[in-house]
Amino acid sequence: MNKFRLLPVAILLMAGAAHAQNADSLLKTLDTADKRETVAATFKSTHVVLSHSSETEKKHDLDLRIRHHFGDIGGQFGSAHTLYGLDVASDLFIGLDYGVSDRFTVGVGRSKQDEMYNFSGKYKLLQQKVNEHMPINLTLFAQMGWIAREPFSNSEFSKYTNRFSWFFQSIISRKISSRLSLQVMPGLTVRKNVSDTRDPEALVSVGFAGRMKLTKRFSFVADYTLVNGLSRPTDLSQAYYNPLGLGLEIETGGHIFSLNFMNSEYILENNFITNTKKSWTKGGVRFGFTISRNFTLFKSKNKDPEKRSDIY
Repeated sequence: MNKFRLLPVAILLMAGAAHAQNADSLLKTLDTADKRETVAATFKSTHVVLSHSSETEKKHDLDLRIRHHFGDIGGQFGSAHTLYGLDVASDLFIGLDYGVSDRFTVGVGRSKQDEMYNFSGKYKLLQQKVNEHMPINLTLFAQMGWIAREPFSNSEFSKYTNRFSWFFQSIISRKISSRLSLQVMPGLTVRKNVSDTRDPEALVSVGFAGRMKLTKRFSFVADYTLVNGLSRPTDLSQAYYNPLGLGLEIETGGHIFSLNFMNSEYILENNFITNTKKSWTKGGVRFGFTISRNFTLFKSKNKDPEKRSDIY
C-alpha cells in the first residue's frame, strides 16, 4: 500500500525534473540563437589602412603588428634617386594589442616619428545583429601618445606635459553585405606642442573607411580623414592635408599582410591626423606595408568568424 502512496510523489518529482531540463534547454537555445544573430568580422583586421577599424581582439589573443611607411614616390623628394621612396623610412611602428575580453582591447607600441610611445584602449560598446535589432557596431577608442625624443630647442617642451597628446574616437560601422563594410569615425585630438598659434590645440576630425572583399583571401581597403576646414584653418603658414590611404589586404592563415599607399608620412593617429604635410596631387604618395601576426596565449575556442554560417 505504501508503494502506491509514493507513486504520485515520484510522478511529480519526475515531471518537475523534466520541466527543469526543458527550461534549461530552452535558455541555452535562446542564448545560442542570440549569439548566432551577431554579425561578425565587419572588418578582418583591427586596422584599415591608417585608421583603426571597429574590430577588437578576441579574448586572450595577442596581436603583434609591424607597420612601415616609406618616402615619397614622386615629387621633389621622390623618383629614381630614392628608388621611388624605398630608400627612405618616414615612419616605422612596432606594437602589441591584447584582448582582455572579446570586446575590450589594450595596446602599446612605439613609433619612429618623435620616438612616440602609444598606450591605447578600445571597447566595442554595441555589436551589429542580423535581425536589425542593432543595425551598427559602435566601438570607442582612446590613445595617449608620449614623445620620448630630445627637444629640438630649449623652449620646445617648456612643460613636460607638452610631450603628451590624446586622441579620442567613436567608430561606427556596418557590414552591408558579405563583401562590403563601411564605417564613419568622429574624433578629437588634443595636444600642446603646436608650431603655429593659429593651429588649435584641440583638433576635430571625421574619418571614413571601407572594406570590399574581392576573393576569399584578398580585400580592398580605404580610409580618409577630414581635418582641414573643421576646427583647423585652411590658410596656416604650414600646409596640411587630409590623410587618405588605399590598400590591398591579404589574409594568409594567422597573418594579415597589407600593401598600402597613402599621403601621410606617419602612422599613429596622434601624428598623422595633426601633421600630414604631403599631397596625393604633388607626388607625396608613399608605399607602406603592415604585417599582423596573431597569437592565442591561452586555449581558445574562437574560430574564424568568416567561416561561420550564421553571418552574411
